Amino acid sequence: MPSPHPHARGEIPERHWPKPEGEVGPPQAASLDELRAQAEVCRRCPLWRDATRTVFGEGPRDAGAVFVGEQPGDQEDLAGKPFVGPAGRVFDQILETAGIERDKVYVTNAVKHFKFEPRGKRRIHSKPNAGEIQACRWWMGQELDLIGPDIVVALGATAAQSLLGKAVPVTKMRGRTFEREDGVRVFVTIHPSFILRIRDSADKEAERERFLDDMKAVKKLMA
Repeated sequence: MPSPHPHARGEIPERHWPKPEGEVGPPQAASLDELRAQAEVCRRCPLWRDATRTVFGEGPRDAGAVFVGEQPGDQEDLAGKPFVGPAGRVFDQILETAGIERDKVYVTNAVKHFKFEPRGKRRIHSKPNAGEIQACRWWMGQELDLIGPDIVVALGATAAQSLLGKAVPVTKMRGRTFEREDGVRVFVTIHPSFILRIRDSADKEAERERFLDDMKAVKKLMA
C-alpha cells in the first residue's frame, strides 16, 4: 500500500500550485473563499518554492476569535489544513476543555507556507525570518478585515510579531491583551508546540494547565 507521506521514503511530495494569473497582491477579496484562491498563487516571498502548497486559514466568516500560529508544519503542508499535526491535537484538546468550539473559531498561521530544512528523509521545521513574516502580513490583514473578530490570539512569538508589528517577549507578555491602532485586540500566549517540547511530565502538565487558563481567558474575551 502506498505511504500517505511520500517524503518519508525520501521522495519529494507532489506540489499543488495553480498557474498564477496576473500580479500577486490583488484588491480586497469579497470573501474568505476568494482570498484563499488568491493566496494559492502567492509569490510574495520565496517559501512557496519548496512547500507542497499554500496552507490558508480555516473557519467561519463570523468567528468571534481568530487563533494565529507560526506556520504550517510537515503534516499541515501535506494535508493543506492548519493545526492538524501533533500541536494541533493538543490545541484541540485544550480548546474543548476550555469550552471553545473549534468549528466556531478561525485558525490560521502568520506564514502560509512550510519552511523547513531537509534532514535525511525528514523535513525539519525552520523558523520564519522577519522578511517572510512581513511578506505574509498582507494576507493576515485581509483575513482579519473579512472576519472582524472580537479577539485575535497570538500563539507564540512569530504570531505576535506578525500581529503587533514588532518582536514580543512572549514569556513576559503572556496573558496580556494589546489593542492595535486599528482597534483589533490581540491576546498573547505560547504556541501549543511548546508544550510538546517539554520532557519532564510534571512540567508538561503544569504548562498544559497554564495554557488552559489562557484559553479560558480568551473565552471570556469572546463576545
